[in-house]
Amino acid sequence: MNNYKLTYIGLMISLLVYVVSIVLELELFENFIIVLKSLDKFQFDEMIIPLIIFFIFILGDVRQHLKKTQMENVKKDIYKAMLSSSHHILNNFIYQMDIFKMTAEDTPGFDIHVLAYYEEIISNASHQINSLSNLSTIDEFSIRTSVMKAS
Repeated sequence: MNNYKLTYIGLMISLLVYVVSIVLELELFENFIIVLKSLDKFQFDEMIIPLIIFFIFILGDVRQHLKKTQMENVKKDIYKAMLSSSHHILNNFIYQMDIFKMTAEDTPGFDIHVLAYYEEIISNASHQINSLSNLSTIDEFSIRTSVMKAS
């Protein structure tokens, strides 16, 4: 039903105009013809069909633009949801890896350079995720560039 919302609105308005014209005995078509005849002195009648065609194409462009904008918004919403989920997964992973870090720190003789390397890896991953989260334009180039700058 939502797919034909405008059709139903148009049907209701058409029926309303029909009922009102019958009840009030309006001659809408005849009045329209009279208006067209009065516009004849301005030579406006030759422009009606081209204007109707032009407005049909304008409506088509507007509809196409709205549809494209709607699709872009859906893509952004999906991207943000995916990014948020990935961020959540990686944060859980980092917190779980902290257990291994604490164990390594408590193990006598564990190489301190490995712990420093671990910290660098975790920091780099966090920075990349934050960089992805702060994108202003969402396209393939921007995504790749933000990850490369962050690493």
